Amino acid sequence: MIRVACPEPIVFRITQSTLLERFRALYPALQVHFVMSDKYVDLMKGEADVALRSGCTDEGELVGRKIGDSIWAVYASRTYIERHGQPERLEDLAQHALVGFDDTTARHRIAAWLHKVAPNATVAARSNSVLGLVYSAKAGVGVAPLPIALGDAEPDLVRVIEPVAELSRIWRVLTTPALRRTPRVSAFFDFIVSEIDTLRPIITG
Repeated sequence: MIRVACPEPIVFRITQSTLLERFRALYPALQVHFVMSDKYVDLMKGEADVALRSGCTDEGELVGRKIGDSIWAVYASRTYIERHGQPERLEDLAQHALVGFDDTTARHRIAAWLHKVAPNATVAARSNSVLGLVYSAKAGVGVAPLPIALGDAEPDLVRVIEPVAELSRIWRVLTTPALRRTPRVSAFFDFIVSEIDTLRPIITG
């Protein structure tokens, strides 16, 4: 078994592709189990074997390969725009209801960014997951920063502010140096590296 840590929306997109089928065809004795979390699981403590992760790499402790870029923009539902208008600049966010993370995800870069650009805005809904942000935005509760891989895939959402450079991070496949040398993890890691061109649009949109 290989435990792969990955955010829930990305797990869904991976399972809708043929990626896992091709891996099982090559290694029928190996099973991939997903550890779904928007938070960083601790690979060094054995909470997973491999992580598909954007942002911090714990450089110096983990080994990895770049998959692509995590790009975020700001979205609102068509219903919200009809009722409240459309923000067109970052400065406009202060006049709109926002959707953000709750205290359990307060260290996420999105939480810090929203506080910086619209410190006095009303936060109409809070969630502990990116998928929760998507659902709240689709319901018309407020305006939400979302990864374009998710936001652009929702027909009810409109990209109201183009990608924000300071929110971009790198997606990587990561593991520990010790696990990288084990046959099961090495097989999965090498497979992912060989399939980066296939995996990139799944993860980054």
